[in-house]
Amino acid sequence: MDADTLLMALGIALVLEGLMPFLAPKAWRGVFTQLLQMHDGQIRFFGLVSVLIGLALFWLV
Repeated sequence: MDADTLLMALGIALVLEGLMPFLAPKAWRGVFTQLLQMHDGQIRFFGLVSVLIGLALFWLV
């Protein structure tokens, strides 16, 4: 992987992360309010699921 590919991947991640607060800031704030009420184990579970989905996508490509 070269630096250009890494920067493109980072750019796509930033675009995707920025869509929700740009398009629906009220809903985005609500999601974070709910996230603050979750236990650490629940947050870790969602993080693990995200990592596994990302790895599966890399494996498929």
